[in-house]
Amino acid sequence: MLFDRVLIANRGEIAVRIVRTLRGLGLTSVAVHTASDAGAKHVLEADIALQVPKYLDIEAIVGAARDSGAHAIHPGYGFLAENAEFARRCAAAGLVFVGPPAEAIEAMGDKIRAKATVSAAGVPVVPGAAEPDEALESWRDFPALIKPSAGGGGKGMVLVRSAAELPDALESARRTARAAFGDGTLLIERFVERPRHIEIQILADGHGNVVHLGERECSLQRRHQKIIEEAPSPFVTPPMRARMGAAAVEAARAVGYVGAGTVEFIVDGSTGAYHFMEMNTRLQVEHPVTELVTGVDLVELQLRAAAGERLPFSQEDVRLDGHAVEARVYAEDPARGFLPTGGRVLLLREPGHLPPGGVPSRAPGDPSRTPGDAPLGPPAGGSGGPAQAGWRRAAASVVRVDSGLVEGGVVGSEFDPMLSKVVAWAPDREAALGALDRALAGTAVLGVVTNVPFLRALAAHPGVVAGELDTGLVERVLPGLIPGVEVPDEVLAAAALVFHALPQGDDPWEVTDGWRVGEPAWTTWRLESRDGVHAVQVRGLPEESAEVLINGERVAARIRKGSGEQAGLAVSVGGRTEHYLHVRDADTLWLGKDGRAWAFTRHLIGDPGDRPGAAAAGDGVVRSPMPGTVLVVKAQVGERVSEGQALVIVEAMKMEHTVTAPCDGVVSELSVEPGRPVDMDAVLAVVTSEEA
Repeated sequence: MLFDRVLIANRGEIAVRIVRTLRGLGLTSVAVHTASDAGAKHVLEADIALQVPKYLDIEAIVGAARDSGAHAIHPGYGFLAENAEFARRCAAAGLVFVGPPAEAIEAMGDKIRAKATVSAAGVPVVPGAAEPDEALESWRDFPALIKPSAGGGGKGMVLVRSAAELPDALESARRTARAAFGDGTLLIERFVERPRHIEIQILADGHGNVVHLGERECSLQRRHQKIIEEAPSPFVTPPMRARMGAAAVEAARAVGYVGAGTVEFIVDGSTGAYHFMEMNTRLQVEHPVTELVTGVDLVELQLRAAAGERLPFSQEDVRLDGHAVEARVYAEDPARGFLPTGGRVLLLREPGHLPPGGVPSRAPGDPSRTPGDAPLGPPAGGSGGPAQAGWRRAAASVVRVDSGLVEGGVVGSEFDPMLSKVVAWAPDREAALGALDRALAGTAVLGVVTNVPFLRALAAHPGVVAGELDTGLVERVLPGLIPGVEVPDEVLAAAALVFHALPQGDDPWEVTDGWRVGEPAWTTWRLESRDGVHAVQVRGLPEESAEVLINGERVAARIRKGSGEQAGLAVSVGGRTEHYLHVRDADTLWLGKDGRAWAFTRHLIGDPGDRPGAAAAGDGVVRSPMPGTVLVVKAQVGERVSEGQALVIVEAMKMEHTVTAPCDGVVSELSVEPGRPVDMDAVLAVVTSEEA
């Protein structure tokens, strides 16, 4: 029997996704939130919401569950999801932890112990050595990869290519491991050149039944962080899938696993040899691609396993249908080295035919399923039955968005910068990649800089399209994937037209005509964007007939209201019409198109850097590269500084960034102090050049 009420010990898109399944099952959802998250989407979606000091406060979370009358706690992923102490604390409080036993979490949380456990069960592992039984300093099989035993997420991993590099690498990895995980124990493994990262989704109940749901390809990574995932892998053949799946099942059995888990393998792309890497004892970020190709709701099956139910299907019932690809949308700026961004979500557009968390409702093994029938059905929570069973086959593609965003919400620097996941399903891989690209093109988060243009470029890269993937591909081709900050002339013209049409308010059609006696006068708009300050001249009525003068070229221009799927503004410049989303925030205008976004601020004469290129380094204006908190101010007004000298240290999400002087000169303005929060691009200081 399922629980009546479940507390979700998480936030963001995964909390919203869990709420949707609970609602579909008729169960009461309980959200928790910190003070800064009171208006978050998961709070608005849940039936009940309680405030806690921190998402990592075990006693507060357990107390909230008791106060709300919850019978179980779903940890999502991250935060407390792989915390054995939390699982035990839930049990002690009479609450069901929706996850594996604490002993399984501990066994797989220690990489050294995990390798020994699965190796004893016959699962292939990468050759290596581990502390404290072996001295890593004597390792001589290079290249090699050093890993913290207690770590995860790529933190502390160091690639070593020679014995000469080993001592310093061990010291660096140990220092990072102690700081991040409180444990400096390390292991070293032979490094597989150009490996593929392929993982197997497993499900287990408390009655000894364990199945796998096929694989996910997660090779598209940057600094060990996944970016785009897909299922099935374009590399894995059915026989290989069966072998890897059986190995994953044995790994789960070896620790008495219950619930949903993922066994990760490192795969040699030239030979197909695979080796156990680690097991994540929780739901994965990328679980939607598995749901879309199998037709199961993994969260529902987690709940049923935690409630003591048996798996409703066997391994023979599992079949993969079509192809699914997921892209992670982050509040980060690829053009600035992927530094985190932030801001208020002024306008939000997210595509999707399925609700967040939506999956077909009929699982493999359903009595209504006939032999050879792919897992089909309406989105989770809908009514089943043969009349609705063809929803997927009738569609050329399906898009699902798991998101924690709401218009008006603030994306800050307190939490992980992942905002949403855009997932596309289609009958084959080529069609799925095309559907993903269209979905990303239809994604807009105006007010916050995101990585959407980078995702589109990556998904369209020839290596990705061909399925020739490895974990180093992104880093090798990265320069060609980074969108430039230069604003196209037609976008500058569109921005000037919108400002010209909105001199007073937010409605282009509630303005004066702007005409003068005789010929219409030119109005010069000085617009600051990321690549500098630009002067654009406009005259006439933008909604009827106007002219734009930009870079010495005069062209006809016009603005019209879009309609239907082209809602927003239709801007015609020089006979070419483009459609833009737009939103204005005081003196800043955001335009969005095809997944890209541009911010323009009306630049007033006399402001620091009042000349073309003012936003670039070298103009003396020192801006924060990310939203965060000022940790240290290392200069003072009147101080003479040199180019490259540290001025301010800004911290966000435990990442420190040192902001330096852009030129030799004297600090003429310094508007921040330690402990003060700052927005991205906020002016921190002004250095007056000695040549000025």
